[in-house]
Amino acid sequence: MNSSSDRPREVSGEAKRAAAKAGNHPVVEWGARLGYGASGVLHLLLAYLTAQIALGGSGQQEASQSGALATLAEEPVGQGLLWVVAAGFTLLALWQLTELVTRHEASDKAKAGGKLVVYSVLAWTAFTFASGGSTSSDQQTKEFTVTLMEAPGGRVLVGLVGVAIIGIAAYHVHKGWRERFLGDLQEHPGRWVVLAARVGYIGKGIALAAVGVLFITAAIQHRAGKAAGLDGGLRSMRDLPAGTVILLAIALGLAAYGVYSFARARYARV
Repeated sequence: MNSSSDRPREVSGEAKRAAAKAGNHPVVEWGARLGYGASGVLHLLLAYLTAQIALGGSGQQEASQSGALATLAEEPVGQGLLWVVAAGFTLLALWQLTELVTRHEASDKAKAGGKLVVYSVLAWTAFTFASGGSTSSDQQTKEFTVTLMEAPGGRVLVGLVGVAIIGIAAYHVHKGWRERFLGDLQEHPGRWVVLAARVGYIGKGIALAAVGVLFITAAIQHRAGKAAGLDGGLRSMRDLPAGTVILLAIALGLAAYGVYSFARARYARV
């Protein structure tokens, strides 16, 4: 007869077996690959919006996840595509949940947990636009920063968020430069895909670093309005020396990441 202390372990084992079974289900595997394809669409649209900022375009959507999805909604077949994108991100989030439950290493669990949050937010945003609604990633970031700034030790917390984002940015650059992304794939995808991935990860890392700098600036100046999402980070670069060139390079990087995401839909280790 099992003791009461063994029951939590048995429940944990059963949960892991159920999660592993769900993660290996063809629908979830296919859905995860669809999610990577959806990420490709999203990054190509982000690249387009970033290029618009670089070239001084007016009236464009904000260069953010919500702006990219809003741009897609404006296309003739955009509404239908939004439902596909939403489904892809939902199933990709579900797969990350199974990874979170079944992984043993704390670092692997942390990565899966972070990706679960990201893809869940993207799925919710895509569903919002597919249903005819709208939202603003930049506005949500500012509201989050205001709330955080008002908490005890808020300036320190906002600064730590900025440091964390810069850490994620550095991880992207390192992963791209050292080709660590090959570990995410079940086979070598070819040198052109590798080149796209390297450029994509580095370009995305630079864009994220700009967002992190804005959070740190907001913390130092005690001005929550200084913190912004990806759109604010990119626009802050426009007035820098060679800002247009930098933004166009980031746009190229985001487009390259989009191309890699399509390849990952085929080659991903799922």
